Amino acid sequence: MNRPANETRHLTTRVDPVELTRALVRRPSVTPKDEGALAEIETAVAPLGFACHRLRFSETGTPDIDNLYARWGNGAPHFCFAGHSDVVPVGNPNGWTVDPFGAEVIDGKLYGRGAADMKGAIAAFAAAADSFLATRGGDFEGSISLLITGDEEGPSINGTAKMLRWLAERGERIDACVVGEPTNETALGDMMKIGRRGSLNARLAVHGQQGHVAYPHLADNPNHRLVRMLADLTAQALDEGNAHFQPSSLQVTSIDVDNPTTNLIPAVANAVFNIRFNNIHSSASLTAWIKQRLAAFDGRYDLDVKVSGEAFLTEPGPLSDLVAGTIERVTGRRPRLSTTGGTSDARFIRAHAPVVEFGLVGRTMHKIDEHARVADIRDLAKIYAAVLDGYFARR
Repeated sequence: MNRPANETRHLTTRVDPVELTRALVRRPSVTPKDEGALAEIETAVAPLGFACHRLRFSETGTPDIDNLYARWGNGAPHFCFAGHSDVVPVGNPNGWTVDPFGAEVIDGKLYGRGAADMKGAIAAFAAAADSFLATRGGDFEGSISLLITGDEEGPSINGTAKMLRWLAERGERIDACVVGEPTNETALGDMMKIGRRGSLNARLAVHGQQGHVAYPHLADNPNHRLVRMLADLTAQALDEGNAHFQPSSLQVTSIDVDNPTTNLIPAVANAVFNIRFNNIHSSASLTAWIKQRLAAFDGRYDLDVKVSGEAFLTEPGPLSDLVAGTIERVTGRRPRLSTTGGTSDARFIRAHAPVVEFGLVGRTMHKIDEHARVADIRDLAKIYAAVLDGYFARR
């Protein structure tokens, strides 16, 4: 029989997912600040028997980040819930109809920054663990953990990636993971993520020779070459997508010459473009393709490529079947398996364990008046509890 690390067998508290969400929203944990958000989670799960570890990581040029790892038990298999307690800024607070950190409940909706992305999901999993352990106690083989970072909305350097490295150094292995990102489009249960596209950002600086516009033969205009380069890159269809991914897309996000006058040919022209790519490509293959295309143009240029994450796919199988089936039983909806959207910390976890993403409805994430339905938060807790029950029932 498995036992929690601190030998606590019986619950000493009950976790209400809505009240915990409200407590978390009231903590203005805009990246990289924690403002007590992790302490709220620890206070909720420690009495359930979770051994909690506060992990602070640093790296030159980035802010220090506080993270939380909480684990019940020490046996296998190990089921992990991953998420982030940090949130994006509120923007103009005067644009909100409520206090962005007030956590008000109005007409069945809980308002506040982070309610949907993704403090509601963290609270739902804490409540799910409470429910599961209240029913099963230590009567199952395995362990449950929460891997919560404060750096997902920021550089993502001192968060999940380093936490996973810390776990590996301790000899801890994750066997399955659910990330609580807000995956649903319009209603709880309509979408689950089984992968993500990769993201590559490229900065292109084209060099020329400054001169007077009336004497172009005495100058070299980098703007003309930059325009041709970008036209060539954007004219190419990278692929047509596949069964699980939409076509890859190259989008120019910035063109900047910084030229304040009208009669000057500048010395340099800059552009930035992003490629969201599917698993037909890798960042290395796309970088080689970019260099090949640009090499056809005369003149000097500098190219700097940074990769946020590679494309990945968790092939449909036992984990996605379990989660999708549970969602359907609770909501009556069979979720569509998707790889759309931006990057998430699942890109780090996928190298360690099968991972899927499922959380609340994401229509208002990062927006003014972000909110989540109270009923959805409670149903999400039911889904997570049933996933735990189904996962460990198979063992």
